[in-house]
Amino acid sequence: MLKLEKYSIGVGDRFGQQAPAQLRACIQSRTQQVTVIPVWNKSFREHSIIGSNHAQVKEAAEAAVKALNWDLPWHVDADHIRLDTVDGFIPYSDFFTLDVAESIGKPAPQTQVEEFIKRHPELNSKTQIEGIDRPLNLDIDAIRRIATKYLTAVKEAGAIYQYIRRKKGDDNFIIEMSTDEADVPQTPEELLVILAAVADEQIPIQTIAPRFSGRFNKGVDYVGDIKVFAREFEEDIAVIKFAIKRYNLPQNLKLSVHSGSDKFSIYEPIRRAIRKHGVGLHIKTAGTTWLEEVIGLAEAGGPALELVKEIYIEAVGKIDELTRPYATVIDIRVEELPPPEKVKHWSSEQ
Repeated sequence: MLKLEKYSIGVGDRFGQQAPAQLRACIQSRTQQVTVIPVWNKSFREHSIIGSNHAQVKEAAEAAVKALNWDLPWHVDADHIRLDTVDGFIPYSDFFTLDVAESIGKPAPQTQVEEFIKRHPELNSKTQIEGIDRPLNLDIDAIRRIATKYLTAVKEAGAIYQYIRRKKGDDNFIIEMSTDEADVPQTPEELLVILAAVADEQIPIQTIAPRFSGRFNKGVDYVGDIKVFAREFEEDIAVIKFAIKRYNLPQNLKLSVHSGSDKFSIYEPIRRAIRKHGVGLHIKTAGTTWLEEVIGLAEAGGPALELVKEIYIEAVGKIDELTRPYATVIDIRVEELPPPEKVKHWSSEQ
């Protein structure tokens, strides 16, 4: 099995221009005795909106690695893929983020639920997990409710993994499972049941992206109660450490924080938790490098500024279409957006 290193960062490069700059940040981290492995990621929805293709992500990453003499591992992530979107990524990716959020809440067949309960009598108990200040209180009814909600999603992840394995082989890719775009955060009890189901499906996940409280909107800091996030983050670490031993999951299984690259207010509690528990972390990009590119164009003035105005005016006209896939990670007050006629006359400073 291809092994993901302890610290990794998912980097997004919408237009394929910033891979060298992103890699330089990883190089800089090495000067501070921290090795952070870059994982260039792009989703099917991003390729569809932009018109890029799967090969371009790997080509841009390879060019940066060669130009900067990067001699450590690096990866290309097929981000938020499903069974109907994975094929185009398979030749170019060695990291696959299995997005099963749409299947969460689809009731699993009752026979599957009852079979799961029979396979896991150990769940029917008050389980004390080191790092959580209360026992996890799971009875048959709670297990049945959680399995009904999540089992279909985990089985879908298993089907995607097996499909990729048949195409690529057993040991040359990394698997992440994402439930972060679910409507509500997972509790420790739910995460434990999910990980038991992952083990049943024999999915060798090395990162898991649960849903946390608060908003992880793109392009802005975390919105929510940092103390609540800190508690949830540390409890999830504790559940993962427990499940690794109980269910023989990969030893390097770690948390992934999606859209985490600009959530600076939660970095301190994250740092405390990973140091305390001696665990790794995958931070995923919020995908907003392109906003910095647009800011640079606007500041340049002249034709570059006119291009930015053109982009804005066209985007406003398609705002529903462009924002629909990102509903869980953006909050835009449409009524406060400046009208196109006004933007046409803006200066760089404006």
